[in-house]
This record gives sequence, structure tokens and C-alpha cells, in this order.
Amino acid sequence: MQLLHYEQDRKSAVQRTRLSVLVTSMVALLIPCHAVLVPWLDDDPFEEALIGVNDDSWNNGILSNTLPLHPSEVTEDNRSLDQKGNVPQYVIDNSPLIHLYSEEKYWPADIKDFVKKFQLRDHTGENIIKESLHDLSDLQESYSVELQNGTYDRIPSEGTYMTSLDDFSKDPKWLLGEQPAYGTGHIKKAPAVLFVVDKGNGWVDAFWFYFYPFNWGPYIMGSGPWGNHVGDWEHSLVRFYKGEPRYLWMSAHGGGTAYKFEAIEKIKRLRRIDGKLTNEAIKKPVIFSARGTHAHYASVGQHSHDVPFFFMPLSDFTDRGPLWDPSLNFYAYTVTVGETITPCGVEETEMGLDWLSFKGSWGDKQLTAKDPRQKWCPFQWKYIDGPRGPLFKNMERVSLCQRFKWWNFWKGCPARRYIKRGEGLDSEKNDLVGDNCGILLYNIRPKWLRGIFRFVTWRGSVCFIMDYFTG
Repeated sequence: MQLLHYEQDRKSAVQRTRLSVLVTSMVALLIPCHAVLVPWLDDDPFEEALIGVNDDSWNNGILSNTLPLHPSEVTEDNRSLDQKGNVPQYVIDNSPLIHLYSEEKYWPADIKDFVKKFQLRDHTGENIIKESLHDLSDLQESYSVELQNGTYDRIPSEGTYMTSLDDFSKDPKWLLGEQPAYGTGHIKKAPAVLFVVDKGNGWVDAFWFYFYPFNWGPYIMGSGPWGNHVGDWEHSLVRFYKGEPRYLWMSAHGGGTAYKFEAIEKIKRLRRIDGKLTNEAIKKPVIFSARGTHAHYASVGQHSHDVPFFFMPLSDFTDRGPLWDPSLNFYAYTVTVGETITPCGVEETEMGLDWLSFKGSWGDKQLTAKDPRQKWCPFQWKYIDGPRGPLFKNMERVSLCQRFKWWNFWKGCPARRYIKRGEGLDSEKNDLVGDNCGILLYNIRPKWLRGIFRFVTWRGSVCFIMDYFTG
């Protein structure tokens, strides 16, 4: 958890804010909607936590007592979790349900079983461990390696790769994962991984990590798939304030989308306390996992893949396929004062914590151009590197967003107030709900004029700007 980067982000935010104040004061008398011209004024609810390091109100304790903190700044006086290291009941009550795609091929899996199918190798293909991996304890931060002169040296795990013992291109059984049980949504052999992170001042972040053995990439104009990789970590974040869910963020291709919690669709489920079913009905948020890529979205349909506005040739697809309830089976950890990670159960304790410090890739190294399985298009290779583990997903962040896309140069992370609807034939939308930026056009009369505006703004940069800044 890199405090240095955090301090740099704060200083950068201070500079952005000072500039925004100057620009805003110039256009305030002329332009009613400043955020359109000053993108970082985009209602990011936690921007103040980044700019506060040099802000008088922060130094006076006004903002620092109300906003979430970097975990390294959480003390015994401002902590939000108890000292027992238990998972709060409100985290379980508001855990996301996931609609997996109806034609999904690569389902969730258990990381404990997954690692047994690999050897650990460096970037040259040399074995770091002579034998195959036996369990998670073989994943460590560094390794003792024998040198040519007979001596031993410690090398970091960064730059190492979990390399498949089988030919993954032939879809061995372990690569396919496990489907959820009909009705309950339980997957016995695919525990999720939960990190409950104390952000102080009443704020708690619940990170739900979902592991899939394989990422099946998208098609581009009928060609592909591209960007496939062994191992796939996805996650969602539910941010709580004093036990109440306030925001939900969901990952998608290294980026993601933040929502106000009340905006997300909910499904009624019977409440569970300590794993036992009760007669009390509660509403839990539901998100949708895209076919193959497992990127998360808040609605059904066709979604733009890794681009700032809708682009039909490169898309993700979601629908109301099998429902997965990760809260029925998960490994849990709490992150509290001093960034201390504490296992929350016997099984987690037996697994140890070393595997969390593993900096290598949870999957094979990108295949070389000479490999007959490898292909290339102007945008991507067919097989790329596997991902890194949960501790490298910026769980210490104060912003809702994990990181920012290349086009988000202002580094804003507003929480949407309306669900961003999918496109295409499978989408679910109507005039009462709206269709993304088009919702702003409903008041235009006559209809033929509205149609002209739709034609001009639809699926382009103008639509993206309208949609982004209005939530």
C-alpha cells in the first residue's frame, strides 16, 4: 500500500483544485454548468479527501473527521471496526449478488484448487520452484534461488508467472470453473475473497473479489477473441458510513463505475446471520458479469468495452443468467489499524497470509509471437499476461475508483445517480427509466426536433459527456 503515491495524488489534486477555482470564477457568470467545462468539478464525493493535505479545513480537523482515510492514517481513536476482527453483519446484508452470463463458459473457481495446476517460472521460463505448486503457501513475496556458483539468493516474486501444467488452449476441466446452484446461488467449490478495510471516521470498505480460472476476451468485428489470459480477478466495492451502504463500485477492465447505493437494482433475499437462514427478507444489490471477460455492469445488454463512449464493434454483453451469491461461501479478512490483515476464520488462518504478498501473475506469461496458439490484431494479442492478486488492486484508495482510464485525464470518479443502461436487443429500458444521455432529451418538443438531437448526440462523445456529468 504505497503511501508515497497517495501523497502525490493529494498534491496533484490540490493543484487541480486551485486551477479549477480560477477557471470556475471566470465562467461562473456565463456558464451555469461548470462541470462540463471544468471536468474535475464532477461531484466526486471524495475529492476533498485528496486535496485536504494542504487545506486549512483539513488541518483544522473539519474534513479529516468526516471523510475516509488512507488505512495508514487510521488510529485507535478514529477506527470504524471493532478490535475483534469480525466481519460486520451489515457487510453481509449488503453484499452484491451477481448475474453471470447465461452462455458463460468460464465460471468461478477456488484459488486453493487453482494453484495446484501450475509451476512457478520467471520471465525467461526458468522454474523458480522445481516442483509444481502444492497449495497457496507456495506463493510468497520472494524466493530463495540457487545461483550457478552454488550460492543462494532471494529474488522477488515480481516478474514471476504461474505457468500451466496443461495446455490451457484446450480448455482442461479445471479451467472451466463451477456453476452456481439453481435457486440458492451457492457455489460450493468457488469461494469469493472478502476484505473489510477500515477507512476510519465511520467509513468501512467491503471489497468482494471474484476469481475465475480464465478470461475469454472480446471479439472485434467478428474476429477474436483477443486479450485472453489465464486467471481473472474481478472485484466490487461497497462503501459504508456508520453501517449504512452509501456507494457501490464495480470493476471492468482495470477501470470501473461508481454508483450511489440507492441507484443500484436490488433483489429480495432471506437474511443470513452467522451463516444461518432467518425469516427476515432484505434487499441486496445485484450486478451483472459480462460474458467471458467477467467485467461488471449495473444493467443488462451490450456495453462499451474499455472505450470512453459506446462503440459497437468492441463490446461486453450481460444478461440475467445464473445468479451467484458470493456471501454464501467466501474467505474473509479484515484490514485495520496499522494496515494489519487479520484472517476471520479457521480456514483463512490455515491458508496463511503469504499468498497475499505474491507479486507475480496468476496465470501464464503472454505467449510469444512464434507460438502457434498466438495471434495478433492491430489492437491486441490473443493471449496476454495473467493478472496480479487482490492486494495490488488499490484497496487503500480514498477515491471510489481503483484507477483511471487514459481518457479520464481529470481523474474524476463521480457516483452515478441513475443506472447506466445497456444497449442492443437484450437491453432493458423504457421511457420511465431512460436510456442514458437520452433521458435529458425527453423534454424537447416537438418530437422531430428531439429526433434530430438524438441523432447528433447518440453513441458519441457528446452523449458520453452528457451522461458522465449528469449521472
